[in-house]
Parts: sequence; structure tokens; C-alpha cells
Amino acid sequence: MTLNEKLATIQTKFKSKKSRFNSFGKYNFRSAEDILEATKPFLLELGVSVTINEMLEEIAGLPIMASTAILSDGESETSATAIVGVDLNQKGMNVPQQFGSASSYAKKYALGNLFLIDDTADSDATNTHGKGSASKPKLEGAALTKAKAFVKSGGSIDAIKKKYDIPAATLKTL
Repeated sequence: MTLNEKLATIQTKFKSKKSRFNSFGKYNFRSAEDILEATKPFLLELGVSVTINEMLEEIAGLPIMASTAILSDGESETSATAIVGVDLNQKGMNVPQQFGSASSYAKKYALGNLFLIDDTADSDATNTHGKGSASKPKLEGAALTKAKAFVKSGGSIDAIKKKYDIPAATLKTL
């Protein structure tokens, strides 16, 4: 079996649960460690190994963590790389944590690229961390009554639009 056939076997049979929970963002996710644990059954079965190499680089004055996931069968190898910036202004983290966080993300995405893990439904890809929401509540009931009083006292309809989804018919009543 060629290395490409071994990689295709892993890519099609691979399963890794999102076993970690982010209490800040309220979502489940998988880590690089989860992905590596899920590859273990394939290592002896297919005669392959997985390694990760990291390199710290600088691009336009920004520290960049480049992580390369490598699949090898001892004769040939294939790899995938992910590049993540190190946020040195991340509040609440000291410098080792900032680099560790970038390293973790880079490893996870390098492995995801190698094993074709679809992260589009992964909350790491879709989470806004409180910066905007997917949908606003509809303006109805008690909120509508308060909104009418707000506008009557000189409040702005635009301020209400920022907070609520307002159907056209309801907008006319404001």
C-alpha cells in the first residue's frame, strides 16, 4: 500500500470527537491532542507515524508559529502546514501562554489540513466570542411596548434596530 493510500485510509476512517469545552465561548472543540489520540489506531495498522515540527518565524514584525504535521511510512512522507500569528497583546495571558496558544492552534490546524478534518462546523471557526451575534431577538410583546415608549420620549429607532430584529409592519408602528 502506498503512502497516499494509507493517508486516504486515515482521511476516510478518521473520527475525533470534540471532547473539550470552552466555558468562555460555550462550545465544544477538539484539540491537537484529541486528533493525535484518534490517529493512534492507524499507526500500527498501517505502519505509519505522525510527527509535528514547529518553527517560529517573523513576518512584517509579527511573530508567526508555523506547524507542520508529517505522515511517514519510513520510506516516504507527506505533510501539511498551518501558520498562526502570535498575539502579544492578548489580555489575560503572559508571553509563554501567548506562544503556547498559537502553537496549539497551529498544530490543530496542521493536523486538520493533513487529515482533511472539516472545521467549518467547528466552533473555533464560527465562534464570535461575543462580538456580534448570529441573530437578534424579534421586537414583540413587552419589548415592543418599551420600544414605543422609548421612541415617544425621543429615543432613536436606529438604537432599537441595533438590538432587535424589527419586522416591517412593526417598524411602521414605532
